[in-house]
Amino acid sequence: MNATAVFAQGAVSGAAATTVGIERRRRWARPLRWIYMLALAAGVVCHPSARAGNQKEEALADSVRVALSSAIRDARPPRPTFSNERDRLHYDAWLAQMSERLRRKLPDEQTRSEFLATAWYESRRAGLDPGMVLGLIQVESAYRKYAVSMVGARGYMQVMPFWTNIVGDRNRSALFNMQANLRYGCSILRMYLDMENGNTYLALGRYNGSRGRPEYPNAVLSAWSHWKYTSPL
Repeated sequence: MNATAVFAQGAVSGAAATTVGIERRRRWARPLRWIYMLALAAGVVCHPSARAGNQKEEALADSVRVALSSAIRDARPPRPTFSNERDRLHYDAWLAQMSERLRRKLPDEQTRSEFLATAWYESRRAGLDPGMVLGLIQVESAYRKYAVSMVGARGYMQVMPFWTNIVGDRNRSALFNMQANLRYGCSILRMYLDMENGNTYLALGRYNGSRGRPEYPNAVLSAWSHWKYTSPL
């Protein structure tokens, strides 16, 4: 057999081996693809096109870290208190209005009521507008409690697990608890607002790990408009 024939035979054998290797990888990939698609459908994994959180781990001043840690560890339950009857009526009207808007995303009435009461409490506790927080949750997780992004962010507000090491008790599973997740998310956003001197646009970008880019802040600000309370008076 001459050199040309040997070369041709080797090329054919190599191509056949490559084809077999590709087919084997495809067979391995099929079940993994189905697992991913099922997780995506169940809301456990966020779609790659979602703007899920990718907060950056950064050095914090001791005073900032201690303040954030204290906010996270505060175990007070989310029980709204009101200084007067007018504020209570305002809250009741807000709750009814937001509940109607959220009905399609959270159809169970008890779950919806508990979620909104907790979101309102944690937002106000952190000095945030509840409508902005609801808009951020819409963009981050589409109200999926067990959502996990491609980079590992967890829960409603897509909190990165490293925060539990910095300011928490290292219990990463707590990020799937409704109140704990909202407590972390609201406290972190409050910290970023303070770091950015109240600039909402930059603070939102920082929350998402995309500071200076317009896509994420614009998406949250747009969603916020849907969750702004309209007074019936």
